[in-house]
Amino acid sequence: MGETEVELTPPEGKASFSGIPEAQFIDDVDSYMKGEEKAEDKIKALDEMHQKYKFMENSLSMRRKRLRGQVPDIKSSLVMIKKLRERQSSGESLDTQFLLSDQVYAKARIPPTDKVCLWLGANVMLEYSLDDAEALLSKNLASAEQNLKQIAFDLDYLRDQMTITEVTMARLYNWDVKKRKEKK
Repeated sequence: MGETEVELTPPEGKASFSGIPEAQFIDDVDSYMKGEEKAEDKIKALDEMHQKYKFMENSLSMRRKRLRGQVPDIKSSLVMIKKLRERQSSGESLDTQFLLSDQVYAKARIPPTDKVCLWLGANVMLEYSLDDAEALLSKNLASAEQNLKQIAFDLDYLRDQMTITEVTMARLYNWDVKKRKEKK
């Protein structure tokens, strides 16, 4: 594609677009656990954070899946608007089939028109001129593609935070095992 990739960076002062909290990597476990007898409470807190990260990952993945389904629909609507515009300028009717329900189609003849109806969601449909519909759909497509990039960035960041948390939990567990051996 001839597009230049723009570096995707989260807003100033944030590490992610979704506000995902940063995991704390413990460099020196001995100084971190100074005065502690057991690591159980710390591991429990880290495990709780890990569960939150998993929930956030699931939420972002579902959002990405929904957006990935919307992008082709928006693109096909833009193609249809282009076809309607071509037919309008030539004055010809358009013979087509449209989806009634899964696997059920109906034939239709669409006379030249300068208006289309778009589903906005929540059982709302509005009539737009071809120009207005194209502008709205183009804006929605750009927004969906931008959101997909942000979600991909956040999922990468989230996986990093989960890995840091898992490593920290393992290091604390190893510290705890070492302490128990020293007591024996």
